[in-house]
Amino acid sequence: MALNLSILYRGPLSSCNYGCEYCPFAKRSDTAAQLAMDRKALDRFVNWVIARNADQIGILFTPWGEALIHPWYQQALAQLSHLPQVVKVAIQTNLSCNLDWVERCDRQKLGLWTTYHPTEVERDRFVRRCWELDRRGVRFSVGIVGLKEHQAEAQALRQELPPHIYLWVNSYKRQPNYYSASEIEQFAEIDPLFPINNQIHPSLGKSCRAGDSAIAVDGDGTMRRCHFIPDAIGNIYAPDFEQNLIPSPCTNQNCRCHIGYVHMHELGLYEVFGSGILERIPEKIL
Repeated sequence: MALNLSILYRGPLSSCNYGCEYCPFAKRSDTAAQLAMDRKALDRFVNWVIARNADQIGILFTPWGEALIHPWYQQALAQLSHLPQVVKVAIQTNLSCNLDWVERCDRQKLGLWTTYHPTEVERDRFVRRCWELDRRGVRFSVGIVGLKEHQAEAQALRQELPPHIYLWVNSYKRQPNYYSASEIEQFAEIDPLFPINNQIHPSLGKSCRAGDSAIAVDGDGTMRRCHFIPDAIGNIYAPDFEQNLIPSPCTNQNCRCHIGYVHMHELGLYEVFGSGILERIPEKIL
């Protein structure tokens, strides 16, 4: 059975070269053995995608930490981008790696979901990399965590990025009622979709593409509806995994994160993002 499937892949990698205080994986290092295990898992996943030559597959890598500083992720994105069955391959990244590897990709299919961390990199350096991506013809979005103390940085970033690049702001949800009305308005001026992100969306029993046309996959191939529902629904390396891809209502009380709620039918965000759904690039508001 041919599939039209979006996959959020997260392998064993759990290390990062940045030390953001809001991230549990900040400045964490994997051992050589752990990195070898991650590379082996990624190779297995790439080979599985290669074998699925009758499908239409979109892939978003959502690593715990930073993946593109490792050459095997650069190679995987390049290889996957040239497969006819891959409609899009994207990755979340802090953009700290060298960018020459993008020249090996089919840039019509490559997407980068980049995040600016003001405490870890100078804005000028980050912006230069964004302009370089733009010159190289790479589709990408840029984002920042919406801490109050980062609002001025977010505003400056908006002014310095190429005008057509979407800048998203991730709401800080660890503190209830964190923002004042004026702060919400200011962030919404930077990111028109911020008011949607600045909500905890009730999701229990509601219709969602997760588990049907969008799934989360780990390094062992275990398949879940999404990253936020721990129950396994099969394994992509099992010969009959497709039978578990069925529409079903959400089992969580709510959905807090973009990579989860974007798949909820009632929010209509597929119509907003269109072909940029994986790399978080909206088509309608720009």
